[in-house]
Amino acid sequence: MTCDRDRPRVIVAIDTDEGITGWGECYNHGPDRALPPLLDYLFLQITGEDPRRIERLILKLLQQSRFPPGALGLAAIAAIDHALWDISAKAVNLPVYMLLGGHVRDRVRVYLGVYSAPEAETTRDYCAAMKDGYGLDAFKLSPYRIDIHDNPWGKVLKSTGDWVEDLSDLCPDLEFAFDAHAKLFEPWQAVELGNVLGQFHPLFYEEPIRPENIDAWGRLKAQLHVPLATGESLYSRFEFLRLLQVAGADIIQPDICAVGGLLEMRKIAAIAEAHYVTVAPHNPMGPLATAINLHFSAACPNFKILEYRLPTGAAYHSDGMQAEEDSAAYVLDPYLPRDGYLELRPDRPGWGVEIDEEYLKTDRYIHWERKVPTRPDGSTWYV
Repeated sequence: MTCDRDRPRVIVAIDTDEGITGWGECYNHGPDRALPPLLDYLFLQITGEDPRRIERLILKLLQQSRFPPGALGLAAIAAIDHALWDISAKAVNLPVYMLLGGHVRDRVRVYLGVYSAPEAETTRDYCAAMKDGYGLDAFKLSPYRIDIHDNPWGKVLKSTGDWVEDLSDLCPDLEFAFDAHAKLFEPWQAVELGNVLGQFHPLFYEEPIRPENIDAWGRLKAQLHVPLATGESLYSRFEFLRLLQVAGADIIQPDICAVGGLLEMRKIAAIAEAHYVTVAPHNPMGPLATAINLHFSAACPNFKILEYRLPTGAAYHSDGMQAEEDSAAYVLDPYLPRDGYLELRPDRPGWGVEIDEEYLKTDRYIHWERKVPTRPDGSTWYV
C-alpha cells in the first residue's frame, strides 16, 4: 500500500516466470487494510496459470465464491485483471489498447475534477490557468453553494442558479459538469436541482441520489432536462444492464478499479453502446489507474470523456480553489494533458508507464476512514 495525500492506494504487481511484471490498482473503498489479505487469497487461485488467459482466470476468480463478489471482491479482482492485461501486452511488446482491437481515437479527452464551489471569479481564474497550462476546457464542480441541510431548499436552488449563471457568463468557452455526490435522498430535490443546472447546458449532472433503487433512476431521468450521469457506485454488467433497461442514465460512469477490471469494463461499455449511452469513466484514483483508463478509453467506441487528476506539484492554486491532486510518485512518467487530451504512447508496451518500485518499498501508510457528516438535528448523513 502507498498513500495519496491522506488516503491509501493499493497497487498490485504480478510476476511471471518469464520475468514480466504486470501492474494494477484497486479502488480502496474502505474499510482500510481490507484489500491486501483478500488479494493474497485470490492470488492463490491463479498461481501457476497462463496469465494471458484473462477471461478464464477472471471467471475462475468470480466463480470460486458461492455468492457474487461485492465491492471489495471486485476491487481486488480489478487489480489482478489490470496486471494480467499488462503482462499480456508486454509479452508481445504492444500497448494494451492494441489487444482490444486497436484504438478508435488518437487521443483521449479529459476533464479536471475540482469538487468545490468557490466564487465564480475564482473559478474563472483557476480554469484559465488550467487551460493555459494544459489546454483543459472541461471541469467538474460541486453544485452546492450553501449547506443543503441548514438552509431552506429554495435558497439552496437560488444560490446554485445564480452562481452557475455567473460562471457561464464568465467562462463561455468552457464546459462544466456538476457532481451532486448522492447527497440528495429525495428524488424530487434531485429533479429540481438538475433542472436549475439544465438551464445552463452542463456537460452532465452526476449522481444526485443514492444508487440502490434502480427504478428510481428511470423516473428521475424522465423528469430532467439535463444529461444524467451515474455508475461509480455500481459494479457488474448486470447492475448496469438494469440501469440501462429502465433508461436511468444518459452517461454511465463505471470505475475500472471497482467493477472487476478492464474485461468487465468492456462488457459494460458494450451493453451501454446498444442502448445509445456513452461512457465517462469514474477515475478518482492514482496515476496508474489513469493509464489503465486511457487504454480502455482509446479503444471504446462510445467513450465520452475521462475524469482526471493532476499529479501533485502540477496544480495551480488560487484563493479558495484547488483541483483534486494525485500523488504520482509511484509512477515515474504519468500521463499529463496536452490541449485538454491525454496522448497515446504507441511505442510503450503495457500501460505505457514506469512504476517506481523503490518508492513502493517505503512505508508511507496512513490510516484512513471516511468522515461521515452530521446534520443540524444530530443525525448522520451520506458523504
